[in-house]
Amino acid sequence: MRDTYENPLCVRYASSEMKYIFSDDNKFSTWRKLWIALAKAEKELGIVITDAQISEMEAAVYNIDYEKAAEYEHRLRHDVMAHVHTFGDLCPNARPIIHLGATSCYVGDNTDIIVMREGLLRVKKLLVNTIKAASDFASKWKSTPTLAYTHFQAAQPTTVGKRATLWIQDLVMDLDAVNYQLTQLKLLGCKGTTGTGASFLELFGGDHEKVKKLETLIAGYMGFDACMAVSGQTYTRKVDYNILSVLCGIAQSAAKFSNDIRLLSHLKEFDEPFESKQIGSSAMAYKRNPMRSERIASLSRYVMCDVLNPAITAATQWFERTLDDSANRRISIPEAFLAVDSILSLYINVISNGTVYPKMMERHLKEELPFIATENILMDCAKRGADRQDMHEAIRQYSVDVAKRIKLNGEDNNLLQLMLDDPRFMLSQEDLDRILDVNKFVGRAPEQTEEYLNEIVYPVLDAEKSLLGVDVTINV
Repeated sequence: MRDTYENPLCVRYASSEMKYIFSDDNKFSTWRKLWIALAKAEKELGIVITDAQISEMEAAVYNIDYEKAAEYEHRLRHDVMAHVHTFGDLCPNARPIIHLGATSCYVGDNTDIIVMREGLLRVKKLLVNTIKAASDFASKWKSTPTLAYTHFQAAQPTTVGKRATLWIQDLVMDLDAVNYQLTQLKLLGCKGTTGTGASFLELFGGDHEKVKKLETLIAGYMGFDACMAVSGQTYTRKVDYNILSVLCGIAQSAAKFSNDIRLLSHLKEFDEPFESKQIGSSAMAYKRNPMRSERIASLSRYVMCDVLNPAITAATQWFERTLDDSANRRISIPEAFLAVDSILSLYINVISNGTVYPKMMERHLKEELPFIATENILMDCAKRGADRQDMHEAIRQYSVDVAKRIKLNGEDNNLLQLMLDDPRFMLSQEDLDRILDVNKFVGRAPEQTEEYLNEIVYPVLDAEKSLLGVDVTINV
């Protein structure tokens, strides 16, 4: 019996890898690693801390008694002190030096930075593999003509692969943004209750250099190059906004892709993966709805709205610290990562396993090609001596009349036949077949696709080749 709410992001959508990154096990073991790093650094700088105390803590990093921690928190109303006491009970020799000189944000904020970096690395892996899947798709279909649309009205043809390069370009920009944020991430460090380092200056007897060295050592122990130069009690919440903005950008890219797929599904030019026993509708048994693309759009909308949370949080912090960020951040940050994890997994699944229907594309091209080809027909007639202006007016009149009859009566498009039968155009069937070769209407689309893949995408994938290969499982 399930009588409590469960987050759908965890139950239905996100991967086990991303769920672990934002799990209690990862969070609180990281707290303990930070307390160990603090103790090691303080010992190295002369504080009386023994190797035995450090070894005792190291042996207990993953032995977390959540029931005891909950009992402490219920009594103390303080999550960090609850875990200080829980850790201390497990490490009685180290108990006196756990959290020495630190404030709650030492473990809380530093862990948030560490966890967000882990989350970004997971997102980066998925993003690289999404680019790879999309580039394979673009290469395979680089020369397949398809009707292009502006305003979702028929325009000049393109190719399936060229359209895919537009999706890829957005993803490559997202990857650049992820990489940039990864280079910018720094630990909060250990600056105390208002960011002045006063408690540590007292601990080290007024030695400013040791206080500065302490942060350098902790950063190194935790795998970072540096700590933030200045802070209040917390790191600036603009960091959260910057990171979620990157996730928001990925959501934008994925939503655009999913919308295109949904439109293509309506046109019967593309089907997303559909299992043999899958049901498209509880009422309409024939339905084959693009549910995975719709889920991408749905989750992307959530992420795009979610980015408002860190924006408002960053804007409303008071002086050196206020706690109106905490409850919001516990929800908004993990959920953005969990959602993007699902979004990119779905993206990979759809573009890798979907079905393209070139014959439907050919059919739609034939329906619109008479209109599209009129400019080429006009030029061909002019080269053979016809009056360009007379031909233009004739084409205009025929086009208006044919379009009206198509829309009013559902008639077939007979524009080409009208021009073929009109002696003013001096057209033979052979002339028309030559002019109507669809490959003449796609411009440089195949070449542009090859050039973009070779010059931009493949170098990116080669630089990130260690990340290639990911197991994507879609649960529902």
